[in-house]
Amino acid sequence: MGYVATIGFFDGVHRGHQCLIRQVLDEARLRGAPSLLITFDRHPRAVFAPGGVPPLLTTSEEKMELLRATGVDDIHVLPFDRAMATLTAREFMEQVLRDTLGVSTLVIGYDHHFGRPQGESFEDYQDYGRELGFDVVLAHELEGEHVSSSAIRRALEDGDVRQAAHLLGRPYRWMGHVVHGHAVGRRLGFPTANLVASESEKMLPARGAYAVLVDGKHAMLNIGRRPTLDNGNDTTIEAHLLDFEGDLYGKTLTLSFIARLREERRFTDEVALAAQLKQDREDARVALINYRDQ
Repeated sequence: MGYVATIGFFDGVHRGHQCLIRQVLDEARLRGAPSLLITFDRHPRAVFAPGGVPPLLTTSEEKMELLRATGVDDIHVLPFDRAMATLTAREFMEQVLRDTLGVSTLVIGYDHHFGRPQGESFEDYQDYGRELGFDVVLAHELEGEHVSSSAIRRALEDGDVRQAAHLLGRPYRWMGHVVHGHAVGRRLGFPTANLVASESEKMLPARGAYAVLVDGKHAMLNIGRRPTLDNGNDTTIEAHLLDFEGDLYGKTLTLSFIARLREERRFTDEVALAAQLKQDREDARVALINYRDQ
C-alpha cells in the first residue's frame, strides 16, 4: 500500500495547511495507508526568481517541528533545483511521486499547481493519476475562509498581529539575539533587550509598539527607527520585559506577538516618550492578561 500524500512549501503551517493535512490523515485512515507530507528545501522562487523570494513565516526548523506535530507518518523534503523545476506535472507525478516516493493517493486543493506550468486543471491531474495508477483526491478549504501565507504576510506588514495569529492558529513567532544597545531605555526607566534577527529571512512585523511574550514572559516590544532619538534609518528591535531583572546579553529570545499597541511616532522630547512608554506598559499588561484568560 502506497502513501496518501500532499505536497507544498507549507510556509507558516497555517490553518489552511492544517486543514489540508487533517484531510490527508483522514484519507490515510480510510484507506489503511501511511500518510506523507512532501515539502521543499527552499521556496520555489529561490530558483525561478532569487530576488523575489518573500520573507518567510517559519524557518526550516520551525516548519519541520510544526509538520511533525500534526501526527503525519512521514515527511519528505525535496531538493528544489532547476532540474526539478523543468519537470512537467505528469513527469513529476510519475518520476517523483509514484516511482521515487511511492505515493498511491494525492490530496490537493482545486487551485493547487505543481510541475512546469502547462495550464493544467485539477481534472488534468486526476487524468494523469489514472494513467499512472494512483488517485488524485480533491481537498476542501476551511469553510467560509481563505487562509494563505500571503494573507498572513499582509497582516504582518500592517502590524495586525491578531489577524496573523488568527490565520496561523497561534501567535506569530520571531527569534533574536540580545546585543548591546545605547542604554537609552535604561536611562528612561525602561531597560530593554536589544535584538538582532537570528534568521535574516524571517519576516519582521511593521514598525510600532507591541505586547509580546518573550520565552513565555510578559513584555512590550518596540520595532522602529526611534525618531524621537534621531536614530536615522536604522531599525531597532527592543524588548522590555515586565517585572524582570537579570542579564540577557548574548541570549537568544523567542518572541510571540500578541497585540499591537500603537504605531511608531515621534515625541517632542524624552519626557513625553517616557510618559508614552508608561502607558504602553499598562496597555501591554492588559493585552497579555486578556490573552492569557482567553
